[in-house]
Amino acid sequence: MSRRLALRQLNFVATSKTINNAARSEDHNDEPASVCLDRMRREREKFVKSRKIKKGKNPSVIFRGGDNLFYEKQGLVTRSLQEELPFEIPENWAWARLSSIVNFVIGKTPPRKDADYWRDGNYNWVSIADMVSDGVTWSTKEFINDYAAKKIFSGKISRIGTLLMSFKLTIGKVSILGIDAFHNEAIISITPYWNPENVLRDFLFKFLPIIVQNGDTKAAIKGTTLNSESISNLLIPIPPLAEQRRIVAQLETILPHVEAYGEKETELTQLNATFPETLKKSILQEAIQGRLVPQDPNDEPAFVLLERIRKEKALLVKQGKIKKDKKESIIVRRDNSHYEKIGLVETCIDEELPFEIPENWAWARLGSVGDWSSGSTPSRSNKEYYNGTIPWLKTGDLNDGYIDKTSEKITDLAFQECSLRLNPIGSVLIAMYGATIGKLGILEIEATTNQACCSCYPLLLYNKYLFFFLLAWKTRFIKKAEGGAQPNISKEKIIATLIPLPPLAEQRRIVAQLETALASLKSLE
Repeated sequence: MSRRLALRQLNFVATSKTINNAARSEDHNDEPASVCLDRMRREREKFVKSRKIKKGKNPSVIFRGGDNLFYEKQGLVTRSLQEELPFEIPENWAWARLSSIVNFVIGKTPPRKDADYWRDGNYNWVSIADMVSDGVTWSTKEFINDYAAKKIFSGKISRIGTLLMSFKLTIGKVSILGIDAFHNEAIISITPYWNPENVLRDFLFKFLPIIVQNGDTKAAIKGTTLNSESISNLLIPIPPLAEQRRIVAQLETILPHVEAYGEKETELTQLNATFPETLKKSILQEAIQGRLVPQDPNDEPAFVLLERIRKEKALLVKQGKIKKDKKESIIVRRDNSHYEKIGLVETCIDEELPFEIPENWAWARLGSVGDWSSGSTPSRSNKEYYNGTIPWLKTGDLNDGYIDKTSEKITDLAFQECSLRLNPIGSVLIAMYGATIGKLGILEIEATTNQACCSCYPLLLYNKYLFFFLLAWKTRFIKKAEGGAQPNISKEKIIATLIPLPPLAEQRRIVAQLETALASLKSLE
C-alpha cells in the first residue's frame, strides 16, 4: 500500500468519524440541507439561462420519501436509491449527484507539436504534477499563449479559488487555484452553483478525495481513470450549510494529526519489514565479537587451536592432499598488540582489526583455517560432460542453509578433464559473483562447483561457526566486489579476510545460541 493511499484511508476514517459525530450533535436550528439544494438548483437554472452551462437531459433530483428512504427522480422516472448509498447520514442532510451541485469542466492539452500554441506563453497551464496536493497551486511549469487560450479554451479560464481535482492516474488529488489558469484533460475544475463564503467548495475539498477512493464509488473507476459520466454521478452527502462549516473546521483540527499518524504508520511499517533482518545482523555481530555467550576460562584458548590447525595443514601437505601455502599467515598477540608474520616479515596489524575480541580468542586469516578452492564450468558444447552422476553446484543452488542436491550433475569425464575438485561433506560454500555475492551453503553431499563458488573445508574449525561468520560479513564482501555489470569478489580477497576465532568449545556454544535466536526470528518475518 502506498503512503498516499494509506493516508487517504486514514482521512476517510477521520471524516467518517466527523460525520458520525455530526449525526449525534447536529443542530436542529440549522437550515436543512434540502433547502440548500433547492438554492443550488435555482442557481443552476440561472447558469443555464445565461448560457454558461448546458441544460442537460433529465437532471437528478434526490429526495427523502415518506418512508424515510431516499429516491432519485430523473425526468419521468423515479427509483429507490437505498442500495447505492455508501453510508447513513443525519436526518437534516441530503444526498446529491455531483453534477447537480457543481459545474465541472474537463481541461485540454494544446497540440504539443504545434509551437503556435506554446510560443511566448503568458497563461498558466496546470498539469497534475503542478497541483499541490491538499493545498494551493501557486505556479505552473508550462504556459500557453493567447492563441491557445482562444482556440482551445474559448477564453474560459479557471479563476483564483477554483477547486481542481485529478481524475486520471492520481485519482482524487485536489488543490485550490491560487492563480488564474487553464489545465489539462486529466483535471476537472469545479465551481459550485451556490457557494457563499466558499463553504461548499471547502467541504468538497475535504470530502472529494475520500469519496472517489473508497466504498462503492470505486465501481466508477475504469482502469486508472474516472470518466465524465461517473464523475457526474458521484454521490455526495450534503450537510446543512452551517454544519459544512463546522465539519471543515473539525477536519482542519483532525487531519494534521492524521497526517502525523500516517507518517508514524509508514515508519512503523518500514520498521516491521526490516526489523527481523536488522535484528539478525545485530545478533550475528554480537556473536562474532564475543558478546553473545559468556567466555569459559576452562576452554582451550584459540591460539592453541590455531597451532593444532597449522600442524594439521602441514600433515595434509606432507600427504599430498593439499598444497603448501607459500604465504602462510601467523598472527600473534604481544604487548597488547597483534602482529602478523608472513615468511620472515612481521607487521603490526592493529589498524586492520575491526573490533576488540575477548582475551582467549585469536585473529586469523580465513586462508589459515581451512582448505579453500573454487570450481569451473565444463564446456557446454561437450554433451559428454553433463547429465552424469557427480553433483555440480552453481550459485543458484546456494540457499544460506544445508545443500543436499544440485540442479545439475556432471560426468566422470568432465571431472577428470575440467580442473574440478570434489568438495567433502561439511564444506562451506560462498558465492563470489553478481547478485548472489555472499550467498552461502553447507554441503551435506560431496559436490563440485562452478567458478562462481568458493569452497572451504575447515580444518578443526567448527564449520557452522565459519558459516555464521561469513553470513555476518556478507555486507562487507558485497562492498569489496569489483566490476561493472557482473561485480565479483575473488578467492584471494576472501581468504585474506580476518576472522575472530573463539575457542572450539565456545564456537559450539555460539552456534547453538545463534540457531535458537534465528529460529525465533523466523516467526517475525
